[in-house]
Amino acid sequence: MEYIDNLPSMDLMRSEKMMFAQLIIPVESAHRAVSYLGELGLLQFRDLNDDKSPFQRTFVNQQVKRCAEMSRKLRFFKDQIHKAGLMPSPHPASQPDIDLEELEIRLAEHEHELIEMNTNSEKLQQTYNELLEFKMVLQKAGDFLVPSRSHSAAQETELDENVYTNNDYADSASLLEQEMQPGSSNESGVKFISGIICKSKGLRFERMLFRTTRGNMLFNQAPADDQIVDPASNEMVEKTVFVVFFSGEQARKKVLKICEAFGASCYPVPEDATKRRQITREVLSRLSELETTLEAGLRHRDTALTSIGFQLRSGPFLGEKEKAIYDMLNMLNFDVTKKCLVGEGWCPIFAKTKIQEALQRATFDSNSQVGIIFHVMDSVELPPTYFRTNHFTNAYQEIVDAYGVAKYQEANPAVYTIVTFPFLFAVMFGDWGHGICLLLGALFLIAREKRLGSQKLGSFMEMLFGGRYVLLMMSLFSIYCGLIYNEFFSVPFHIFGSSAYKCRDATCSDARSVGLIKDRDTYPFGVDPSWRGSRSELPFLNSLKMKMSILFGVAQMNLGILLSYFNARYFSNSLDIRYQFVPQMIFLNSLFGYLSLLIIIKWCSGSKADLYHVMIYMFLSPFEDLGENKLFWGQGVLQVILLLLALIAVPWMLFPKPFILRRLHTERFQGRTYGILGTSDMYNDEEPDSARQSHNEDFNFSEVFVHQMIHSIEFVLGAVSNTASYLRLWALSLAHSELSTVFYEKVLLLAWGYDNFIIRLVGLAVFAFATAFILLMMETLSAFLHALRLHWVEFQNKFYSGDGYKFRPFSFAALTDDDE
Repeated sequence: MEYIDNLPSMDLMRSEKMMFAQLIIPVESAHRAVSYLGELGLLQFRDLNDDKSPFQRTFVNQQVKRCAEMSRKLRFFKDQIHKAGLMPSPHPASQPDIDLEELEIRLAEHEHELIEMNTNSEKLQQTYNELLEFKMVLQKAGDFLVPSRSHSAAQETELDENVYTNNDYADSASLLEQEMQPGSSNESGVKFISGIICKSKGLRFERMLFRTTRGNMLFNQAPADDQIVDPASNEMVEKTVFVVFFSGEQARKKVLKICEAFGASCYPVPEDATKRRQITREVLSRLSELETTLEAGLRHRDTALTSIGFQLRSGPFLGEKEKAIYDMLNMLNFDVTKKCLVGEGWCPIFAKTKIQEALQRATFDSNSQVGIIFHVMDSVELPPTYFRTNHFTNAYQEIVDAYGVAKYQEANPAVYTIVTFPFLFAVMFGDWGHGICLLLGALFLIAREKRLGSQKLGSFMEMLFGGRYVLLMMSLFSIYCGLIYNEFFSVPFHIFGSSAYKCRDATCSDARSVGLIKDRDTYPFGVDPSWRGSRSELPFLNSLKMKMSILFGVAQMNLGILLSYFNARYFSNSLDIRYQFVPQMIFLNSLFGYLSLLIIIKWCSGSKADLYHVMIYMFLSPFEDLGENKLFWGQGVLQVILLLLALIAVPWMLFPKPFILRRLHTERFQGRTYGILGTSDMYNDEEPDSARQSHNEDFNFSEVFVHQMIHSIEFVLGAVSNTASYLRLWALSLAHSELSTVFYEKVLLLAWGYDNFIIRLVGLAVFAFATAFILLMMETLSAFLHALRLHWVEFQNKFYSGDGYKFRPFSFAALTDDDE
């Protein structure tokens, strides 16, 4: 054990050792000190003003509001650039220093300029839309007008019978009034109202008109030739031109009200064709002028946005940086003299020197006469968990953290997950042809790591890129397991020499007795290719993969229990070693460790013993003679001993620990001892930011006993269910192999049997599609999720509590990642 204690510590095995520090910062150097600490990114501040509302904090009414307002303006510019379809300018390698006040002035000027341009553009676009609608109404409504009406009726114009909904038509309306003098409005006759409405409202509009006028109207409509740009959503809208014929002043008022309610735009259309042509020419002339003006305005706006984006490319980060600094300053507390700020926080021990250097630099740069005091303090709080990871190990750490963040200094499963996770995936996905496809995808992502890392990716692509090294390991292990299974898109190859078997009959598939006969030495690596297609293929592979799954499962569960020993030893908890680790090892290996031993002996000896019978009657008839199922001398006696050990291990886990804890608690408060009993649960049920209690609370024996009973029952039942759960390795491996065989034999080979190029091409396309989307996507996701479950439930529940909280230092790099 001394040798184990003297081994050098691993970076990922346990989290970094943390210390609790207090900072006393003069006011004149506070801003610069916090800024330097943000660049360093190794100190997690603690909120000392947690009892104050956001409006009661020191810097909330001044700098924080200013930074929030600047952030709003920057988001406004970013949205406008995105809406205009312009690419944002890349961040330069060396960004020029911009003063906060100068940035604020620039933002205000640019915002005012851009809002004014947007307002003018919207007005011009609205005028253009109305003229375009007027043009289409003039063209379509003229076809509905009856040319044989009387001269007196023709004298009446539609100008008097329409309502202008926009003041921009004042010039156009006055022109029409000059050209079209209406006749007497007292004359009775059929009148009409023309306009345009959204196509989606046309049916309801017509139905409402019919019901309101009780059918005393004639409704004609025609689809508009051009779509109209909606200024609000900037989308194209389809519209319909309509003409409503009616009689009477009451009907006219009703029609106008309905048009207003449905948002229809009404336009004057003269009955005289000459006047319509004249007005149409004037409208077309104004449309041409407006198009030129709009294009010039858009070019000017795009130029202005490009200039704004170039000038303020460092603005978003500067604004977020300043806001983050003042947010951190709001977490500090003024001392009684109001001349210093007091802060507290966690940092790794290795970062102490770097933090002190940054604070000294802040004191020098701010010309402060008083230095910043960095004082290490004792704390009863549970420290945060911090692992230093790189591009390769980060993805595996994220897999573990998704289950739960490790408790401080707890054994980290990510160290073993780096190997066991891709390996268990490959056991279910074993095919070196499919593995090569995954390898090519992983190498592509790694080769373009810098380019893809600087781009904004979709959710799926971002997840795939983040796990590129996991995909790399999964593909390498899939190639390895595929070589063991001897499957290349389900096709076996004689890679490592000739087969050791030959067929007894003409073909292996038609063999009636043994099927395969051993002819030479065993195939040197992996499954012999002669098993493929033989009558014994499925029984052989099923037996092999099922037993192999049990061996892998028992080995990984033993590793989990062994890690619980190292946890207990690290936290100096002898109770967990004696009354948790030892009985758990005895129980698991007395049953399923013994089963694994029988599997290995059967493989080595070539025995035909029925292991199902051995394990079942080990419980039902432990003293019965094994007969032909006996694998070694003394097996029956060993089974009885192991069964008794498993039975003893259950009360061993359940009873001693609660009673010993009660006795120690009683002795502690009788003055016999004052030491705090260290247990693996000493930090459990504590809030991350709250101080731990001094363990003087009342000892609830019933609660401790029930907790221990639940834990013991969970382990006993879990030993059986978890071992059975590892059989998913066998099931998914078999499913993947059989699916590959079906696609190869029933699609590709079947199509290749036809002497027709088109049929072969279709068969090849279907095979490629099935391989890519079913085997390489769905099966990959399925195997990934099952491997994830095996690690989270079957492996980590043996030793991993996962009730810690992450170390989240104040860092400007995190702001950049969030912005991207």
